[in-house]
Amino acid sequence: MSKASLLWIDLEMTGLDPVEDKILEVAAIATGWDFSEVATYEAVVSVDPVLAEQRMVGEFWDKFSAVRQALLEQNLQSGQPSTQVERELIKFIDKYFDKTKPVYLAGNSVWNDRKFIELQWPRLDKKLHHRMLDVSAWKLVFEQKFDKKFTKPDAHRAADDIRGSISELKNYLKYLDVK
Repeated sequence: MSKASLLWIDLEMTGLDPVEDKILEVAAIATGWDFSEVATYEAVVSVDPVLAEQRMVGEFWDKFSAVRQALLEQNLQSGQPSTQVERELIKFIDKYFDKTKPVYLAGNSVWNDRKFIELQWPRLDKKLHHRMLDVSAWKLVFEQKFDKKFTKPDAHRAADDIRGSISELKNYLKYLDVK
């Protein structure tokens, strides 16, 4: 089995405040530097339904009301304790990553996901290298400097969003002339 180098993570949360909001859904895809999937992991995190309803308000959730409803229903039906999900993610890393090499977190605006991980899953956070591969930085350079835009689907579901981020980075890399 080949070992992975990048841990692509996407979180769906009740909102964007890492102190007040909670993780509802997580997907992780382990890849090498060729971005081929080595393994995947998905979980629903149990969140107090009252808190979820209170926090999932505003313009964003109004625009994505179907996603909001699906996440709320999923939370009630199959949510697992946050500590259990953290343990499973650590096992995922232990299985698919070389213990002697860094585990780089990757994703779109992954710095924000990292804030949630730091606060809600500190043991997982300790497994991750301080450097991250953030596709949103590539997006900024390619849109502002080269006027190259990539439109990924607006799924707002964890696994779909990761695959969109991987496709986006592959798109930007095709412009590089590396020999």
